[in-house]
Amino acid sequence: MGRIFVVDLEGRIYKCKFCKTHLALADDLVSRGFHCRRGKAYLFNKVVNVTVGPQEERAMLSGMHTVSDIFCCCCGQIVGWKYEAAHEESQKYKEKKFVLERGRIVDGVDTEFYIDTRPTISDTEDA
Repeated sequence: MGRIFVVDLEGRIYKCKFCKTHLALADDLVSRGFHCRRGKAYLFNKVVNVTVGPQEERAMLSGMHTVSDIFCCCCGQIVGWKYEAAHEESQKYKEKKFVLERGRIVDGVDTEFYIDTRPTISDTEDA
């Protein structure tokens, strides 16, 4: 097995929930309106740091599609799938795009900042 080279993205990013490897930029997000067996999913124009599994025919809510599961290149966890081909004309816009399952990714903004919302006593109240 060869050496893995990981692409580091700049800007607002989505990361693998399991190992925090960068997967996609928010700028490449097409839609948040997708669903999978495990919940919500996001459609992206482009993702990085994934390996693509074998193609298979899969019946989805929107019809038959040829898809490939995608896996994080660092930890090997499945993170979503790639639409290889759509069988219905109305679904052709999905071809060559990627779906990341929301339960398997984290938003870089959500994980890098912590805001303490617990009530505290201010300095003026101590006096």
